[in-house]
Amino acid sequence: MDEALIRSLTPGVLTVLVRRGADFAAAEDAVQDALVEAVRGWPDDPPRDPKGWLVTVAWRRFLDATRADTARRRREDRAEEEPAPGPAPGVDDTLQLYFLCAHPSLTPSSAVALTLRAVGGLTTRQIARAYLVPEATMAQRISRAKRTVSGVRFDRPGDVATVLRVLYLVFNEGYSGDVDLAAEAIRLTRQLAASVDHPEVAGLLALMLLHHARRTARTAPDGSLVPLAEQDRGRWDTASIAEGVRILQAALARDRLGEFQAQAAIAALHADAPTAGETDWVQIVEWYDELARLTDNPVVRLNRAVAVSEADGPRAGLAELAALDDTLPRHTAVAAYLHERDGDLDTAARLYAEAAHKAPDLAERDHLVRQAARLNSRHRQGR
Repeated sequence: MDEALIRSLTPGVLTVLVRRGADFAAAEDAVQDALVEAVRGWPDDPPRDPKGWLVTVAWRRFLDATRADTARRRREDRAEEEPAPGPAPGVDDTLQLYFLCAHPSLTPSSAVALTLRAVGGLTTRQIARAYLVPEATMAQRISRAKRTVSGVRFDRPGDVATVLRVLYLVFNEGYSGDVDLAAEAIRLTRQLAASVDHPEVAGLLALMLLHHARRTARTAPDGSLVPLAEQDRGRWDTASIAEGVRILQAALARDRLGEFQAQAAIAALHADAPTAGETDWVQIVEWYDELARLTDNPVVRLNRAVAVSEADGPRAGLAELAALDDTLPRHTAVAAYLHERDGDLDTAARLYAEAAHKAPDLAERDHLVRQAARLNSRHRQGR
């Protein structure tokens, strides 16, 4: 079985059924049944038109299910209109699925799970493993999401910003289990970029490629985090960086700046520097100014404080930090870093230890604990 082919065909088959009148939940169940049939039969007898075969089998499965419903007569009227088997239409309606899966009534986690299932073609088990939750829990989450959108029709324009936010959430989940969600997010975003001409879609794809290019250098062999300034830049994926920069430049040339393009521009400046010391921090601060103007996001201003410290010195960064809410995520870790750069090692060690207790994951906690231990050890040796 060609798993990549199956995953690429799944969203198109699903949209055909929905456009024929099937509600989303029933259509998705029918498509899954058709995929089971494909797994059983295709290795021995592959069809000439895989998508047409899946559409025909899925539609028949849907009709079988609806005939058993209490509204038998109305369902049977629809069954009589079953299209004759044949090649499936070549129209790509995948984009409609993105908008449906990013429905505003869904929670972000449900929207991500539904996108991975309906558009990504992943199984419930794969999604559950990626999120480190029981399969039954993920099945319930997907079922609730399908029920929520089951009555939504494809007759209103979708919100591209919402779709991009969902894809960004998928990307940020990174890797766990047997599904590489970062790579999956890139695949889905490529698919979206091929379907819609929008500079922010290109900006998000560029951002993903530029971040993903540094992936192998982010962790040491023992699994510990490696800060950007200490990463071996020879391990960065230069092909992904070149592609990301090319896509970003084309998007920026359209003069419709958005937050993902601005984030990608910052990532590109990091990728362009041969060494950490050659990073163009002044230009990065300027891009953070643009990003803050676009989003008014306090986390952006927190990251900007770090950039200011690199461009103008730690005292300037600490002044920027003082104007921000100290309950922001990673505020304490940033304060520790800036105090260390300013030479106040006692305060930095205390803040690193405090930040470790607030860390969102084990890898970051361990990194912050090591930073505190390093400064405390240096302080003891200096006595």
